[in-house]
Amino acid sequence: MVKSSDFITLPYSDDLTRGGIAYASKSLHYTYNRMGSSALPRLRRIVAGVAVELAFRRYLVQEGIPHDNLGRTPFTDPDRYDIAIGGRRCDIKSFILKRKKCIRLIRDEPERLLQAEALVPVDQSKSTPLGDTDLYIFAFLTALLTPNQDLLRKAIAAKQPIHLIYPFADQWARRDQTPLGELVLKSAASQTLRVKLVGQGQDQAAISEDVTLQPGKRTKARRTFRTLSHLHTPDLPDDLIGIHSPLLDETEVIKPIDWGNIWVYGMEIIFTGYITRGEFRQQASTIPAGSRVFQYPRTSTDNLSTPVQNLKPLAQLFAQAKDWERK
Repeated sequence: MVKSSDFITLPYSDDLTRGGIAYASKSLHYTYNRMGSSALPRLRRIVAGVAVELAFRRYLVQEGIPHDNLGRTPFTDPDRYDIAIGGRRCDIKSFILKRKKCIRLIRDEPERLLQAEALVPVDQSKSTPLGDTDLYIFAFLTALLTPNQDLLRKAIAAKQPIHLIYPFADQWARRDQTPLGELVLKSAASQTLRVKLVGQGQDQAAISEDVTLQPGKRTKARRTFRTLSHLHTPDLPDDLIGIHSPLLDETEVIKPIDWGNIWVYGMEIIFTGYITRGEFRQQASTIPAGSRVFQYPRTSTDNLSTPVQNLKPLAQLFAQAKDWERK
């Protein structure tokens, strides 16, 4: 059984968030929405998950722990596995601790995490490519988010980094092969805006285009988009932006409140321990959707769960990996 002294706590840096945003932005067309939620919360979870994975890989390299990245999941493919250590595939399960009270509690008493739930969604536990000797690794990220306009404006006022996204609905983002036509944008904002259009070209390859919008002037996109997944702007517009597709015969009108910030303001990442998939399935009990757990006020999907204290120390895994490499 793991103890809190076995936890590996890593500092967080902004480059982890930037790496997560780069992946999340490209994956928007392809990610499976297991939680049934809107795009913005899902994108923040992807950013956080990728950031945790990047931090773990960096730690393995720094500590000279043998591993491979061959199973790293392209954003166009279903989940395979995150990394392999000691010849065993590993799936990193990370959870965001975003409530300030919870963050303070873990900072002062990290042993409280021993009673937290190590969760794996039921549908994922059935469809995973992992075998029973492969591993789940569980991590907790303490971080702040800006899920509403009030918190977003406070972050802007404090000159915190932001990454604003407007995700398009399915009629723009998931379509047949016919291009959207010559896209025309117009801004009612008082400031000059830089906007990036992100989507797919006619060959389904990811494409993007940077457009500068002057107040009250129509601007045509130069590239041909088959789909549009989202818009990005570095500055929050103070009024409406419209984008028109002749194919859809529709103008998407974007209000300032429609933009969401997917920047994750991370603090620390705590890697608690690991367990084989077989052991996890033997021990785990089912927690139905809507249950209150340590990391969430209510779960969004059915999960299998075992307490963190039932995990094994990662130092044990790393020692086994080095021995396996030598042999």
